[in-house]
Amino acid sequence: MSNTRKLITFDWAIKRLLRSKANFGILEGFLSELLKEEITILDLLESESNKDDKLDKYNRVDLRVRNQKQEIIIIEIQYDREYDYLQRIFYGVSKTVIEGMKEKQPYAGITKVISINILYFDLGIGDDYIYHGTTRFIGMHNHDLLGLNEKQKKLFQKESVEALYPEYYLIRINRFNDIARDRLDEWIYFLKNEEIKESFTAKGLKEAEETLNIMKLPEEERKAYEQYQDDLRYQASMFESSYGDGYHTGREETTRTIAIKLIQQGAEIEIINAVTGLSVAAIEDLAKSVP
Repeated sequence: MSNTRKLITFDWAIKRLLRSKANFGILEGFLSELLKEEITILDLLESESNKDDKLDKYNRVDLRVRNQKQEIIIIEIQYDREYDYLQRIFYGVSKTVIEGMKEKQPYAGITKVISINILYFDLGIGDDYIYHGTTRFIGMHNHDLLGLNEKQKKLFQKESVEALYPEYYLIRINRFNDIARDRLDEWIYFLKNEEIKESFTAKGLKEAEETLNIMKLPEEERKAYEQYQDDLRYQASMFESSYGDGYHTGREETTRTIAIKLIQQGAEIEIINAVTGLSVAAIEDLAKSVP
């Protein structure tokens, strides 16, 4: 008997299943293992970045949540190679900070943002599969670390300067060697293989194993999920053959083709939106031209 079970990919789960408060425990488990502290999700946040904006077409986050410390956590999953991705995540975090500010709010009230990026391609040069980025100020002469004084600690409710600024996590899935040395690695194994071993004990994985079972999807959504998987494989093949030449044009055409197939199969607009990222208006317009 196999000791693993094939599960829904995490990106699909984020788009369809993990947005439900009933399933927050799965996300809380993943975030707790990664951030090394107990995370409680207060609510799911909608972002201006997620709206249908032609200028921001490729600057959309998959999920934004607020934790018990009122910090905003961005989760984005990226399959396609993007050479300017490091600047993209900087843009996404900056926009989230600005969106979270209220009019006439003092700077002390700026929300801390944590950006978690699950990547299925090589980004930069490095041997590790998880990278953590923070902002620190180091003395040019004495090489000391700039800290907060007691009044600042009380004002910001933070213990260090770097705790004020955004944090970035880059998880390079394809660099993981499938050997789970700790509970975070168990999550990385799942993210890479869509499988959870019986021996795994990481927080949230048991809930994930139950909730993300492909066979429990309604038939219509299972077909949409299978089409989505075919789309990912096709995009990967297309990129390898073209190595980026005319890639964005090709991706737009692929997205349109997938949407047409789903429309012809009678899929609901909400499912087509989740699979392709096309706006409801764009899907409705496309449907008018489908025989």
